[in-house]
Amino acid sequence: MALGIPELRLRIADHYQQWYGEKIGPERVAVTVGSSMAFAISFLAAFDIGDKIAIPNPGYPAYRNLMLGMGLEPVTLNAGPSEGWVPRLKDMEKWDNLPDGLMIASPHNPTGVIISDNELKDICEWCDKNGVRLISDEIYHGLSYKGRCETALKYSDNVIVINSLSKYFSMTGWRIGWMILPEQLLNTAEKLAQNLYISAPTPNQIAAIEAFDCSEELDQNIRRYKENRNILLSGLPAEFLGNAAPCDGAFYIYADISALSVDSINFAKKLLDETGVATTPGVDFDPINGHRYLRLSFAGATQTMNEAVKRINEFVLTYKRDAA
Repeated sequence: MALGIPELRLRIADHYQQWYGEKIGPERVAVTVGSSMAFAISFLAAFDIGDKIAIPNPGYPAYRNLMLGMGLEPVTLNAGPSEGWVPRLKDMEKWDNLPDGLMIASPHNPTGVIISDNELKDICEWCDKNGVRLISDEIYHGLSYKGRCETALKYSDNVIVINSLSKYFSMTGWRIGWMILPEQLLNTAEKLAQNLYISAPTPNQIAAIEAFDCSEELDQNIRRYKENRNILLSGLPAEFLGNAAPCDGAFYIYADISALSVDSINFAKKLLDETGVATTPGVDFDPINGHRYLRLSFAGATQTMNEAVKRINEFVLTYKRDAA
């Protein structure tokens, strides 16, 4: 039971058939205590101390933090505006030694960028050809505004796919995530799960089964997110958005505030103190260039987005006047 109750593992396998047309055996499904534990188990099961894993920059900070805590070496792979916000294989090919693993996320946190199907196919095939273990973070699948995202499972049997009920399924706090694992990692992952958390909470797993049949309600959330996204993109000042990443998925805007400030931490603090609008400094996701960016979330109520636009516009006018 460490890998999940049979009913939920089967329902997740059915989900891949229904959404992606991919036939996945339920024995390859591992239910975890949130996607965070899925990342931890995948890193422990697939890599050894000292292994190098390429991670996109900007990127979700927990990737790096978990790897460092496990004795792994995260290697920065730029995925900023110069790269079209997507990690490029040609950049890794220039390295003296290829990494042992590659971490990708689509839709991406913090940018909302989606890796195209062709790019995803190229990444999967390149990793298989070069013996690089691919981990695909797909927890924002379902939250896209230009058609449904493809899963990396379509292009590789060796990829580790990670997903969660926290985003599209709106079950944040229930702590149910999952992995789709290659067969050769199942035994190791099960032993790790038995020792790290025994099993995900059974009542939560039972509730999770029902979530897969709530798409009509959940798709209403996507319509709201899309409306909120449009409100921010059309209403925020140009200086506040700058060269923002194309937020085609998830519920984030990665705004380029460099026309106003190159200190995202203090700018975010000032914005919060003076307007009550909370944002996340870009340095949380990119220690190199994140001082130029803020991440905004549009997962809240539409009324909140309208009020945020009003307050940010007033703030920017005052900020520019004071800086003059």
